[in-house]
Amino acid sequence: MTTHRAAILPQLGGPLTVEDRATPEPGPNEILIEVKAIALNPVDYSQRDSGFPPVPSYPAVLGSDTSGLVAKVGANVSSVFTPGTRVIALASSFYQNGSPDHGAFQEYALAQSEGVTLLPDHVSFEEGAVLPLAVLTSLTAWTTIGISLDTKYVPQDKQAVLIWGGASSVGTLAIQSAKSLGFTVYATASPQHHDYLKKLGAHAVFDYKASDVVSRLVDAIKDDGVSLRTAHCVVSDGLQPTLDVLSETKGDSAAKVAHAPLLPPDHPTLDNTEIKFVFPSLDTTERNEHIRQCFQVWLKEGLESGVVVPSPHVQIEDGGLEGLNLALDKLRNGVSGSKIVLSI
Repeated sequence: MTTHRAAILPQLGGPLTVEDRATPEPGPNEILIEVKAIALNPVDYSQRDSGFPPVPSYPAVLGSDTSGLVAKVGANVSSVFTPGTRVIALASSFYQNGSPDHGAFQEYALAQSEGVTLLPDHVSFEEGAVLPLAVLTSLTAWTTIGISLDTKYVPQDKQAVLIWGGASSVGTLAIQSAKSLGFTVYATASPQHHDYLKKLGAHAVFDYKASDVVSRLVDAIKDDGVSLRTAHCVVSDGLQPTLDVLSETKGDSAAKVAHAPLLPPDHPTLDNTEIKFVFPSLDTTERNEHIRQCFQVWLKEGLESGVVVPSPHVQIEDGGLEGLNLALDKLRNGVSGSKIVLSI
């Protein structure tokens, strides 16, 4: 292949247009992916429509969540990734200076090798594609507030965590990752998602729209006799009720909150509580090692053992690359408890 089709963002405000572009060669630590499925995230329509997070240059190729087959590998890439191998990949231009060769919305995409992991045969391409950005965000939340990914609490430690926004893509992986760290997990979501989140590992789930949701959470945590001083706020408008719960459960101890959405300058606070925006290290070496731990250790081992399952539910839309604009519009209008995926 010397060229391939790509959904290109030619200028600020879109729409995406499908065009041919040159198929790149992988660098020493890169893998060229023959894309079979892509999943959509809110950041994708935000970049298309408003250019935020910033798009360094145009034309651009957006997207980050993909799965497919290894097409070519760079000289320094592990022999595990031979051509034809089924993989999940974080194929994003975000840490690549906006390089359109690295965006997911195309038939062939480059990915840094640290962000690629094997896709087990029992997991479909569409299921695998929902994972990359949610895995990276949910695991980065823990390291952002000083919790190592090799943490292994036991029941006797009675360590609990609150996930506010558990039915979102990141929220479902936050629940699974918190469970793998040994936390007793409390989460919030709409009632129709409660049983599903319990299957993913939540100990108890509460309706975030209930007027007494804070008191219900506090009562349950105290009745269970656990210590809750840690939280991951996954959605906007969830920080204040998260802090309200912590104010009743942390006692005199320090508390920590990982906040996935951007923190506004005037965000609420709580005494002796650290609130940090979820973001990997700015140091390239540290960040690459963190990404490797997320994908080639945590996700690989979790998928192989069945401890980690693709979540949330897959919502497949038609049209491939040509269907991206309509699918992004559908995501912008709101989906609940599912993640939109397109087969390529």
